[in-house]
Amino acid sequence: MNPTDSPTEHLDVLVVGAGISGIGAARYLKTRHPRRSFAILEARDVSGGTWDLFRYPGIRSDSDLYTFGYDFRPWRERESIATAPRILNYLRETATESGLDPHIRYRHRVVAADWSSEQACWQVEVERTDTGQRLYMGANWIFCASGYYRYDQGHTPHFEGRERFGGRIVHPQHWPEDLDHTGKRVVVIGSGATAFTLVPAMSEQAEHVTMLQRTPTYVVPVPREDGLAALFTRLLGPDRGSAVTRRKNIIQQRAIWELCRRFPRGARKAIRAVNARQLPTGYPVDQHFNPPYDPWDQRLCLVPDGDFFREIRRGRASVATDRITTFVEHGVQLESGRELPADIIVTATGLTLQIAGGIELSVDGEPVSYPDTVVHRGKMLSGVPNFSLAVGYTNASWTLKIGLLCDYWCRLLSHMDARGHDTVVPVAPEGMDTRPLLDFDAGYVRRALDRLPRQGAQDPWLMSAGYHEDRKLLSGSVEDPNLRFSGPGDRVPAEAGSEASPLQG
Repeated sequence: MNPTDSPTEHLDVLVVGAGISGIGAARYLKTRHPRRSFAILEARDVSGGTWDLFRYPGIRSDSDLYTFGYDFRPWRERESIATAPRILNYLRETATESGLDPHIRYRHRVVAADWSSEQACWQVEVERTDTGQRLYMGANWIFCASGYYRYDQGHTPHFEGRERFGGRIVHPQHWPEDLDHTGKRVVVIGSGATAFTLVPAMSEQAEHVTMLQRTPTYVVPVPREDGLAALFTRLLGPDRGSAVTRRKNIIQQRAIWELCRRFPRGARKAIRAVNARQLPTGYPVDQHFNPPYDPWDQRLCLVPDGDFFREIRRGRASVATDRITTFVEHGVQLESGRELPADIIVTATGLTLQIAGGIELSVDGEPVSYPDTVVHRGKMLSGVPNFSLAVGYTNASWTLKIGLLCDYWCRLLSHMDARGHDTVVPVAPEGMDTRPLLDFDAGYVRRALDRLPRQGAQDPWLMSAGYHEDRKLLSGSVEDPNLRFSGPGDRVPAEAGSEASPLQG
């Protein structure tokens, strides 16, 4: 950012992203701090984030909506595992009911932000994605709710012979509106949640769909509708019924995760037994559904009502576990010598992780290197003042953690107001041991670990993996010896030049 560019507008808070995290953060802010001015800057021309970006067939949640939805607005639909259009409608209704629509500025992408210690504010460079115009804004706080992956680019590895393939190659993150798979032979490369969604959805019209995986995944069938949720609603009413269902699912998710981690052999056997019952007699279960890692080393894939297995039983879908040698004109050649015929190849090969939406951060002109920062309470970065991140859980519903983070953030703002502070910066203990931010073995995480912030070995620098642990960590006092607060009376005049910047502190 050019320091001579003067901000044309100053706000108390800039929320980056109008997806599930951004809408949630803005609603908390508007409710708890109604006098604070704020805007939600969204690079795209619509709200909804992930749930509008992805348009591939069958897209749905991979966790239940009673915990994925906001705690302040219970999920009222019958489906526990819901499709993207229903989730998108829920998000946009929440924004409208919360009075957030006038605060969303579409086609505004945050490019860079520089913290001025002298002025105690961010100087933010914003690009209008429709015109290319650059705007400059001031903000006391930035709440980055842009998720942790790139919207403009998914991950596609190099495939030998790609140019020889005579059909269409598509990535789920950029699904063509004109793609007609009716009567076509489809190969879906990948074995994550996207692949397990695409296969049953596409097999309804396709001639045949083959999921080509290099490594098997743990797959668990779950009911599309939660029978207990319906019972609780009938007995207790919609609000109390949803609240009880939410608590039940939080406990259930945690219990399953802990059982898998403590008893991996037993969990593996149980999941295999479930898979075998879902598949045709004599099916090679161990070839296609026996991962080389323990349950929850990577996320379990949920298939509502066992729809993936149903399509295999019907003969409209199949699984191939092999490695690709090369693409050929009419399909994919495998290392085993087998050729998979295809008219359409879908590269469901994962995401490209990106922290803070790719914003170039600096503090007093000194660039912030994300890998050199440590995350404080799963929310702020060491050495970076008045800046919040929103990163949810990998082993439970994303929004569970976002709610806790937003509540903590609002209490932190209240604490600062009461004491006359306008700046807070986490300061990591010198020589503290650190480790990767995400303790998760998925390929898309491993590829990006060297570009992500780190976490410490103990609270408050440890990224908790559980909702109940985070409730203890984030619901207590915001007083913390690792946080450095300051106000107008604490700042050294710029000409004195003796105070180290927070980044160096």
